[in-house]
Amino acid sequence: MKVDCNEEGIKKTHQIFQKGGIIVFPTDTVYGIGCDPYNQNSIKKIYEIKSREKVKSLPILAYSLDIVKKIVVIDEFTEKIIQKNWPGPLTLILELTDEKLKKSLNLQNKIAVRIPDSKCTLKLLEKCKLIVGTSANISGNSSYTNPDECIKNIKNYDLFLNGGTIRSKGESTIIEVENKTIKIIREGALKMEDILI
Repeated sequence: MKVDCNEEGIKKTHQIFQKGGIIVFPTDTVYGIGCDPYNQNSIKKIYEIKSREKVKSLPILAYSLDIVKKIVVIDEFTEKIIQKNWPGPLTLILELTDEKLKKSLNLQNKIAVRIPDSKCTLKLLEKCKLIVGTSANISGNSSYTNPDECIKNIKNYDLFLNGGTIRSKGESTIIEVENKTIKIIREGALKMEDILI
C-alpha cells in the first residue's frame, strides 16, 4: 500500500503501525523503514527485510525531547547539544532506562535516538511517539532519497508513506558523549564544528 504524506495518509500509516505493520517513510535525511519499537515480531521482520545482522542494533526516532527523556538518561552537556541540533540529522547514543525497549530491541544499556527535521515524519511521530527508524535499504547498499528507487528495491513492507524526493546532505551523524567529550561514531550530514555548542 502507498499513501501520500497528508492527514489521511498519516492516519492510515499510524493504523498500520499500531497493528504491528512495517512502514517505509521519509525523514529529513533518507527514506526510513520502521515499526513499533516495542513489537518484537515487527522488529524481527525489519532485520529480515534489510538482511541486517542481529548484532547491529536498530536506532529509533522520537517526537519530542520529553518523550526521549522518558527512555534515556540525558546530562546537562548532552542536553545543550540536543537543543542546538534537534530536530535534525544528529543521532545520539544514550543510556537506555526503558526495560521494555531493552527486551524488544535486544539492547544492553544504550540506544541510538534522534528527532528528525521533517514535517511529514514529525506528524507521524506525533501519533506514534517512537518509531524504529533505520534506513530503508538492504544492509551494505546505498540508502534512498528517491521514493521510486526505494519502492523498486525494498520488499515485504506493509505501507509506503510517500513524501517525494528528499533533499539532504546524507545520513545522520552519529555521536556518543562521554565526560563532555563528543565522539563521532559515523560522520554524516553534520561535521564536528556543526555539532559543537
